[in-house]
Amino acid sequence: MRIAVYVPLLLSLLAPLGARPLAERCEPRLATWLLTASALVLGAATTISLGLLAVTGLIRVPQLAALGHWSAHTAQRDDPAELSVALIAGLLLGAAVLMAARMLWRRARTLTAAILEAECMPAKDGLVVVEDEAPDAFAIPGLPGRVVVSTGMLATLDETERRILLAHERAHLTAHHYAFVALAQLGAAANPLLRPLATAVTYTIERWADENAAAATGDRERVARTVGKAVLAAHHAPGVRAPGAALAILGRRTPLATAGPVPRRVAALLAPPFGRHPVLAAATAAVLATAALSTAEAAHDLHLLLEAVGA
Repeated sequence: MRIAVYVPLLLSLLAPLGARPLAERCEPRLATWLLTASALVLGAATTISLGLLAVTGLIRVPQLAALGHWSAHTAQRDDPAELSVALIAGLLLGAAVLMAARMLWRRARTLTAAILEAECMPAKDGLVVVEDEAPDAFAIPGLPGRVVVSTGMLATLDETERRILLAHERAHLTAHHYAFVALAQLGAAANPLLRPLATAVTYTIERWADENAAAATGDRERVARTVGKAVLAAHHAPGVRAPGAALAILGRRTPLATAGPVPRRVAALLAPPFGRHPVLAAATAAVLATAALSTAEAAHDLHLLLEAVGA
């Protein structure tokens, strides 16, 4: 196998370096699409590359080579990939497939449970109010989905802030943000090196929903204040699902360069809206095209190798 088979693996090492710039400098909806596509394409490309390398190891085993009418001796002589590399690739491939299947199964169960739960919730215009003093708000995907808000959260916010909260949560449902998160996490499950991309997606969907709320209300500063107010109320209340659960905040806390997701969201709302940043978008497209072309070239190399070792 030539160098092409290793290119997706190299790109998956470099791609996480671009996750933060995309999330912080690009318009949130475009950033979400780019990050999700990157996680999926690179996750698939690296998995295929591992599979191609693993096949070069299998055809060196005489009993397995005989099944395909290949010459194991010729494969050992003509394949430039080391047998140890092929064996490691096979082990990593097995782990990648197992983790991806496990993630898909868990996501499918979670989504099914959410849909059934949403169907059973009595709602008015898709809104479910639960009697709970702990301030909380989140969206449940379904057919249709539901926005769940606690009485504690409603008591914390004034009328304008409630409209902002509902606009934010409904944006999660109408844009199917849960699907972006699931797809990005699928790519990260297949290739753990891509986890920063999946983490960035959980941030950009919140920014996307923030911008939708700002567009609906026409007051970016008020949206920023509402985000901060809701999160602080949820964080300090006892018995809340998790810090940052209000407004469906899914990002993890990290130490503007070292700030956590909530301060970064507030800062972004207080600044002018981000543009599409064509340079970052073009760079991302180039990376994905390179990964796809390299994978195709590697598959062609394997095809030529199999032809060469035909008994």
